[in-house]
Amino acid sequence: MARHQISTPENRSVRLLKVGEQVRHVISELLTRQMVHDDVLSAHSVSVTEVRMSPDLRHAAVFVKPLLGEDEAVVLKALRTHTAFFQKEVAGKLKLKYAAKIKFLADESFDEASRIDALLADPRVRRDVDAADEGDED
Repeated sequence: MARHQISTPENRSVRLLKVGEQVRHVISELLTRQMVHDDVLSAHSVSVTEVRMSPDLRHAAVFVKPLLGEDEAVVLKALRTHTAFFQKEVAGKLKLKYAAKIKFLADESFDEASRIDALLADPRVRRDVDAADEGDED
């Protein structure tokens, strides 16, 4: 007799992460091997930093960042132009019940990390952090 696994939020999130990672690998491979016939994408190195899947696996938010952040808007436009190609390739390689609708988005996490680093490097913040460290030594 087959045992049915109880669906918990933890199980779903692990599955979402696994499928998202598989989608990320497929899209990265397509871009690396320059299988998309587009001059803009051929001229730029694009990193697929993360893929977030919806709980029903029908939608994928693909976060991308061009190398050095150059021409981000142009690269995003080129990716969005070829969305149907990416969806077809991902569906063919992953054999999921539904083909995920892909949406390309700019990855802002690097910009956010830089902003936080700049805030922490501020002399006023540095002074407060150093004062807190000295207080811990007592």
